[in-house]
Amino acid sequence: MSLTIITTGDGSHSLRNEALNETYHSVHGALQESVHVFIRNGLEHRLRDFHNESLSIFEVGFGTGLNALLTANYALENTVTISYTSIEAFPVPGEIWRTLNYGSTEEGQKRFYSLHEAAWETEQQIVPRFRLRKMHITLEDMILPASSFDVIYFDAFAPNKQPDLWTLPMLEKVTALLRPGGVFVTYCAKGQLKRDLKSLGLTTDTLPGPPGKKEMVRATRAVMG
Repeated sequence: MSLTIITTGDGSHSLRNEALNETYHSVHGALQESVHVFIRNGLEHRLRDFHNESLSIFEVGFGTGLNALLTANYALENTVTISYTSIEAFPVPGEIWRTLNYGSTEEGQKRFYSLHEAAWETEQQIVPRFRLRKMHITLEDMILPASSFDVIYFDAFAPNKQPDLWTLPMLEKVTALLRPGGVFVTYCAKGQLKRDLKSLGLTTDTLPGPPGKKEMVRATRAVMG
């Protein structure tokens, strides 16, 4: 896997997968994209609407670890306990992730390193109120109990780069993990994605995207009763 470090529009790093000619985050700003899509419109939205004191989050694509770091920071800074499960088929090598500029302080860098250094396949506490379980597995092979998660961060490469991950059967497999009221968020806003999510019974909203992108999608599983 050939990876190149790039600096995005907000000064934060991302990676380019040279084989796919695709970046891990928006070239307009990796940090601001992750905050907008996954933290504000996923994590914070779920907390605001349901007044949770704890959340279970599933991420498709651990990648650089940026989403996990932002979520760990949120748990540390707010009174919410988060259990975070992330899958990754192709982990980023240490010589690459150690050079990424996501830890803005010495403490933040240690936290970022601890996310990557955490053992695979076992849940570990990274900071108070944040536990991480990384799974070295493909989405196709992943098996987890249905109705286990409050929020899904769907951060796979774009549909034109990894189309197998955006098929209706894969979306059905992923969204089955949502609890009632749970939300699925992604940077993608393709019409086919929205039609597929609606066909799976989710309420699907097209939201303003992060800087440099017009739209994003959030889909919500109905609350029973």
